[in-house]
Amino acid sequence: MLETVIVSAVAENGVIGADNAMPWRLPSDLKHFKALTLGKPVVMGRKTFESLGKPLPGRPHVVISRQAIDLPEGVHLVQSLEAALELAGKLAAEGEAEEVMIIGGGQIYAQAMAYADRLELTRVHATPEGDTVFPAFSSGQWELVAERAAERGGKDSADVTFQTYRRRTAA
Repeated sequence: MLETVIVSAVAENGVIGADNAMPWRLPSDLKHFKALTLGKPVVMGRKTFESLGKPLPGRPHVVISRQAIDLPEGVHLVQSLEAALELAGKLAAEGEAEEVMIIGGGQIYAQAMAYADRLELTRVHATPEGDTVFPAFSSGQWELVAERAAERGGKDSADVTFQTYRRRTAA
C-alpha cells in the first residue's frame, strides 16, 4: 500500500525556512534526508525546487506550480497537490517504491497534512529567525512512534533529533 510521507526539518520555534533557504547547516540531516527519499518520488512546490538549484539524483521529481516554468528534463510539472500525488503514485509504482515523499515548502506541507500517513521530522534544536513555518499538528491525530537523537556532526550548526509520527486511526 502506497504511503504519503512528509519529510521536513523543523526548528523548536516551528521555523522551516528563511528567504527560500534553510536557516541552518546540517550535513547529518541531509544524509538522513537522502536515506529517506532515495529511489522514491519527491513532491515539492516551485520555490522549494528552485532552492535546490538542480534535481536531486535518484529520485523522480514532481513540482507543483500554478504558473508555467522551465524545468529540466525528467522533472514533472503539475498545478495541484492532488495531481502531484496522483502522478507521484504512478511514478512510485513504476519504480517499485512504496512511498511518495512530500519535501516542501510550507504551503505544500499545510495542504499535504490531510493526505499524509506519516511524518518524518528532524527536530532542529535551535530557534532561528524565519519566514516559513511547519503546520501545527496535534498528538490526538499523530502518534510519535520512533525518536532518536542524532550524533552531532562536526559541521552541523545545531543538535537534531529524528522523529517519526504515524497518523492515528479512528477507533
